Formats: sequence, C-alpha cells, structure tokens
Amino acid sequence: MKPGIHPAYRPVVFRDKIGGLTFRTRSTLTADRTTAWEDGATYPVVDVEISSASHPFYTGQSRVMDTAGRVERFHQRYGTRHG
Repeated sequence: MKPGIHPAYRPVVFRDKIGGLTFRTRSTLTADRTTAWEDGATYPVVDVEISSASHPFYTGQSRVMDTAGRVERFHQRYGTRHG
C-alpha cells in the first residue's frame, strides 16, 4: 500500500439512536462528538439509525408502515382500466 493516501483507521463508538446499543470497533469514519467508553478512554461517537438492537429482522418486531391509500391514490391519479 502507498503511504500517506489512506484515511486513519482508529477505534470509534457506534451508537444506535433507537435501540440504545453502543459498540466499539475500528473505522475510518470521523465524528464531531466524543464519548467516554468503559475503559475510561474517550472515542469519537457515530450515531446510526438502525442496528441489530432495533432492526425488525433481529428483534422479531415488525413495524407498521403507512401504506393506506396508495392504491386509491394510484387509481385516482391514473384511473382504472377495465377490459
């Protein structure tokens, strides 16, 4: 590998906004915020929208999406085809 062209690879804490799960791993992502970890060191923290703690596939909980009225809006916009 060429020296000086790769981003810094360092420990980063990822935090799930919904599930509250936090885990430390190594990444090239950067973050403006930091958090204190269990070992007493401070690491950059990256908030994620979904992780295994909040994903419906892993938790077994399904979420209801607002799909009511889609077919009706389609028929209203484009009409119905009979024949």
